[in-house]
Amino acid sequence: MNNYTNLQLEISGHTALLTLSNPPANTWTAASLADLKRLVLDLNNNTAIYSLVITGGGDKFFCAGADLKLFADGDKGKALEMARRFGEAFETLSAFRGVSIAAINGYAMGGGLECALACDIRIAESQAQMALPEAAVGLLPCAGGTQLLPWLVGEGWAKRMILCGERINAETALRIGLVEEVVAPGQARQRALELAQQVDGQSPASVAACKTLIQGARRQAPAGILPLEREAFITLFDGADQQEGVNAFLEKRKPIWN
Repeated sequence: MNNYTNLQLEISGHTALLTLSNPPANTWTAASLADLKRLVLDLNNNTAIYSLVITGGGDKFFCAGADLKLFADGDKGKALEMARRFGEAFETLSAFRGVSIAAINGYAMGGGLECALACDIRIAESQAQMALPEAAVGLLPCAGGTQLLPWLVGEGWAKRMILCGERINAETALRIGLVEEVVAPGQARQRALELAQQVDGQSPASVAACKTLIQGARRQAPAGILPLEREAFITLFDGADQQEGVNAFLEKRKPIWN
């Protein structure tokens, strides 16, 4: 694998573990956002990778978003570049062909929370805090926050967090559906890796097809998606995974995905 700015990548089996590493708050830069996009595309091309776990370096921050010093001079060109970088990076992350899991091990603020929102599953440690505070500095979440947050938690809670600037803890995040699980401090990474191991038992081709259909529901009504669901079901019969999966089940053994 190539080197990536402020991103530490480890590969273990079929899982890629990405640690955000820009102390003290693991903030994003234009270079690290560009490299996140490149990293995900590299993983997409590595068919041995089935899942991606993202966590923050250290024990205080998952990611605090962008460093506001970048915008202090009012340079619109710089702001435009950062908005584009954020959008490209997190849209690429959302479209990762495997399963992405955010292990939120501390503060997830602004573009840090939007990174987690772009993942498929979110595991938070009990001390984690989450917010989209951009409106407090005259800005707005520009990396999917205004769209993905209400999809997960409903319009009311999205407005509380974005319009009122409400910061929530892990317990509240679990209650409103922002995260799928809360674990003890220091355990998010391990729990995310355990979920990633469960993904190993799933057909990569099936996972990719199912993920596309599930996320398609954000843009289309069921009437438009259901025919595509049936087409994808039949398409999977053309691949080796279907025969291997059925035979492995009948032979009571673990499948070996091609």
